[in-house]
Amino acid sequence: MSEAEEKKLDMTEEITIDLSRIPLRPTGKREIQQLEMALIIATLYSPEVLELIRDPVERATWVDSLAVAAAALARQKAGYTISQIAEEVGRSETMIRAHLNGKTKAGKLVIQTYEKLKKGELKIVVPFIKVPKEMAMKIQDLEKIRKDLEEKLRQYEEKARELEKKLKQYQEENGMLKQKIAELEEKIKTLEEEKRRLEEKTSSYEELINKIKEKIAVLEEIKELIEKI
Repeated sequence: MSEAEEKKLDMTEEITIDLSRIPLRPTGKREIQQLEMALIIATLYSPEVLELIRDPVERATWVDSLAVAAAALARQKAGYTISQIAEEVGRSETMIRAHLNGKTKAGKLVIQTYEKLKKGELKIVVPFIKVPKEMAMKIQDLEKIRKDLEEKLRQYEEKARELEKKLKQYQEENGMLKQKIAELEEKIKTLEEEKRRLEEKTSSYEELINKIKEKIAVLEEIKELIEKI
């Protein structure tokens, strides 16, 4: 084994998932989900399926088929009829029967997984990559930076809310000022109209006074003539 391979092996460890408490005959929704997920995960981590899903084109189809087969088998073990399973899973009764009878590759693999589970022979071993100490410290540093950035973002958002509040207040005050200006302009317009009417009256009064003065002047002249006679 090369040094690179030894180093890679040293950085990995295995995690074993305990399946001893998975209900083989589920009696409710929660237990159905437990059995369904155990069948999906255990089948996905089987060597045969891991090899099959290496192809990215086939991966999505395989995962979907395994999920449907596992859902169908878990519900069958709970006592569901074919029609009930088809309705809940959203597939045709023909497809459900094919999975449950092992006529599809996915159905066959899921049934094999269930039998291993039933015999207590099933163990899910997941490879887990250990994080080096230096990388762990770097992750901690990045996490601290992320938290600092989130705090700054929170502060900026708070300032933005305050500015929006002030802007709204200024807009309201501006609206009130505009209203007052409009009222004052209306009053000025009314006063100018009154001024115009008063100027017209003043002009008419001045004409009347001038006429009266003319009449008085005529009377004065008549008086002087009378006195001379």
